[in-house]
Amino acid sequence: MTAWTLAQRAAKMNPSVIREILKVTEKPGIISLAGGLPSPQTFPVQSFAQAAAQVLAHDGVSALQYAASEGYTPLREAIAGFLPWDVDPDQVLITTGSQQALDLIAKVLIDEGSRVLVETPTYLGALQAFAPMEPQVVAVASDDEGVLVDDLAAKVGSGADKARFLYVLPNFQNPTGRTMTEARRQQLAERAAELGLPLVEDNPYGDLWFDQPPPKPLTARNPEGSIYMGSFSKVLAPGLRLGFLVAPRHIYPKLLQAKQAADLHTPSFNQRLVAEVMKNGFLDRHVPTIRALYKAQCAAMLAALDEYLKPLGVTWNRPAGGMFLWLRLPEGMSAIELLPRAVEHNVAFVPGAAFYAEGGDERTLRLSFVTASEAQIHTAIAALAKAIQGITP
Repeated sequence: MTAWTLAQRAAKMNPSVIREILKVTEKPGIISLAGGLPSPQTFPVQSFAQAAAQVLAHDGVSALQYAASEGYTPLREAIAGFLPWDVDPDQVLITTGSQQALDLIAKVLIDEGSRVLVETPTYLGALQAFAPMEPQVVAVASDDEGVLVDDLAAKVGSGADKARFLYVLPNFQNPTGRTMTEARRQQLAERAAELGLPLVEDNPYGDLWFDQPPPKPLTARNPEGSIYMGSFSKVLAPGLRLGFLVAPRHIYPKLLQAKQAADLHTPSFNQRLVAEVMKNGFLDRHVPTIRALYKAQCAAMLAALDEYLKPLGVTWNRPAGGMFLWLRLPEGMSAIELLPRAVEHNVAFVPGAAFYAEGGDERTLRLSFVTASEAQIHTAIAALAKAIQGITP
């Protein structure tokens, strides 16, 4: 029998809790509030069909050929143009989803044992991307306004143990849905600059605001001290696997080399398709329809929570955009133990403990309000209430 020997780093790779839960949601009758999947109603299928025909008719050979690792120039120019600070297209690297951007950043910036700072809680996919590089992940205390700057300063380290970067999601964060305030952003940007601490800013949800846009990005306040990540998954379609990062000039070449080693380049056809769709202000017309849909779905979930879970002592936040709500169960309860009971009542969610780098809070859970209809949301929250009532703290 052939003996396969796994690399030591393979032991650091773990399955996504969310992906495993999504398998459960394939059971007939389950209403899933678990996955962070955009609503299929928002996919501009007809616009993609027209754009695909246009690309194939006028640029088909190039669209189907190998291409530059940096990405399709018109798309990089368009991205640089819509970001709210002065960005040179040469600083934009097109990635195969923003998840790949996390992977490239991990490869370029993390050594074994490197200190990496994250929010409390933080995006599970980032923890997975960083883990194979075997860092020391340190959680920075956070509240409803974002990272606590004093705790950041206390945990940044020094010398060889100084943190390589802080990974942060300021807008409608996954998993909590919270948004960092203007005051906290300014404090964080200033303190990070004083400490010489790089920021890795992830912003896949920033365009999904309900009533007013979030404050300007952290990167806009200190471009040379930040790497910025964005995605087309939430405003166009996740199946395209199209994201990007914006990096300082002295970091960009190494990220590009890591990209070349990973997949040579992001699919040429997909890049041209998005560039074509974006022409003539399409996103300015399309994204408001997503905002309106998600705002209504969020309102429906908040109303159902008030009706069914408030009397049970469950608490939650009220996000101003994005795709997620963050709940905390009463004292003595566990979302991990609640999940199988909820599935028995035909509703699924994600236990919050998986999103903590250190010592997860088992009373927390994440709900997504964007893939279920308003009627399904009402039914699902009522079912979740029954599951909670069936557990004695």
